[in-house]
Amino acid sequence: MRAGRHDLPWQRDRSPYRVWISEVMLQQTQVATVRPYYERFLRRFPNVRALAAAPLDEVLHLWSGLGYYARARNLRRAAGLLCQEHGGELPGSFAELARLPGIGRSTAGAILALSRDERFPILDGNVRRVLTRYFGIASPPGTATTKRLWELAERSTPGERVAQYTQAIMDLGATVCVRRRPLCEACPLGGRCRARRSGRQHELPPPRAARARRTRRVFMVVALSDAGSVLLERRPESGVWGGLWCLPQFDTVTAAHGFMRSMLAMNGREPEPLAVLEHGFTHFDLRITPLLVHCAGPAAVMDEGLSLWYKLREPAPVGLPAPISALLGQLAGGSMFDAPASVKSR
Repeated sequence: MRAGRHDLPWQRDRSPYRVWISEVMLQQTQVATVRPYYERFLRRFPNVRALAAAPLDEVLHLWSGLGYYARARNLRRAAGLLCQEHGGELPGSFAELARLPGIGRSTAGAILALSRDERFPILDGNVRRVLTRYFGIASPPGTATTKRLWELAERSTPGERVAQYTQAIMDLGATVCVRRRPLCEACPLGGRCRARRSGRQHELPPPRAARARRTRRVFMVVALSDAGSVLLERRPESGVWGGLWCLPQFDTVTAAHGFMRSMLAMNGREPEPLAVLEHGFTHFDLRITPLLVHCAGPAAVMDEGLSLWYKLREPAPVGLPAPISALLGQLAGGSMFDAPASVKSR
């Protein structure tokens, strides 16, 4: 393959484990974002057994900022199953791979195609876009359209040099047949692409029906102790930021103040609103108002394993949502008090 990408870290040694980690990280995430996370993750967890033995907090800590945290939890769960059932190795069976947490049809096919050159089609977002344009699929997104695209992916996958083909079609979608302003003049398939021949390359794939974007407003308590620690709570595994450590969160300022009065040893100073944080999720925006309260001691009641005092100067290696990590970093550096009225965070 003359064109395409050749310098990606997961291309240096295409073992099933390395391909698995890269494919999961690349789900809904750009290569430029994934690269440094992948390299740090592999240095710490070079194989299945290292990942399975790691505390969840450490796995989430290395994933912090990458988003879609269920991916990290599923990786660790799958690693545990691989150690229990497959001797710490990824199985060569498509069916056994596909039933592991977080590994669906396309990811299982990519692992086997890229690491073992076995003939399995894939249908990630980039491949879906290439096939949709090349075959002129104008039907809206849905079950029937996905079934048709899987049939085309199966038909298009060659019987040999599968790893090379799989990398090539992914690269084509990522670098040439891009979502906006596709580089049709540089495309090796342009002469037979139905979308280009009909002038519809900018219309396909058809967009999903737009959802009304909503804004959710919450209040978070920044309980700062005299020792320079902040109270964090572990979030439930399901839902937003599942399994991560976060500031105590409330839907109303009244509920936040009730928590402070009943659970914290406040030193008499009134809670102080800090700069608003805005964080965008896929379907909604989160608007966070942090409330800083100074505490003379630890919380009156603590749920063991579900709360901790996080030392700002000696931070524990735990998973933190990106905006919370940024806020704590600013607090540790003393810059929260001079922050503008609104701070955008990824």
